[in-house]
Amino acid sequence: MNDSVRAARSEWDRTPGFAEALSVLPGCESLRSCIQCGTCTGVCPVAAHMDYSPRQLIELARSDFKNQVLRSRSIWLCASCYACTTACPREIRVTDILYTLKQWAISEGVHPRRFTVPVLAREFSVMVYSRGRVTENFLASLVFFKTNWMAAIGMWRLGLGLLMRGRFPLRLEAIKDRESLRRMLDSAPAAGLQTKAGGESPQARKEDHKP
Repeated sequence: MNDSVRAARSEWDRTPGFAEALSVLPGCESLRSCIQCGTCTGVCPVAAHMDYSPRQLIELARSDFKNQVLRSRSIWLCASCYACTTACPREIRVTDILYTLKQWAISEGVHPRRFTVPVLAREFSVMVYSRGRVTENFLASLVFFKTNWMAAIGMWRLGLGLLMRGRFPLRLEAIKDRESLRRMLDSAPAAGLQTKAGGESPQARKEDHKP
């Protein structure tokens, strides 16, 4: 473990088995191949704004520091530019690992409060699961009111203009055979990863999203 990570964490902070569980997920198989060269951090356009750099996140993850990684703001700042992945000399899919960590954080409900990205991911997934289709204005409204409701109020003119031009549906859209879609999603190994929060399963939220 590098010195900066060692200085910040103790053995008591570890969650044994976390790295093993992470490394078997798609895109994370090369987690333990990292040589800590720092190339990913050097090419990351937002590394300067992270609490842990990409290099440190990889080291923390493979050293079983689950809580520190999942509660980090760094995973939510990823720009999805894949610069780290293309530059890595060991061909580690760093961006995919960060995506997986974000999904994991959402599934355990440990993402930063009122942070837009996890709220958007959760509500998008819930809407797809429950209705089979996303109604953008309803999704945007949910995200605004759950993260920054004052900003939503400030955009009333834009909303009114879209409504007058017929670009603001007043009803949630839905596909006909929603049950088939739900069965398909439930059968996937990670179907409930983003739609649950704090242990809540997708099925537990069905009743909240019935027409």
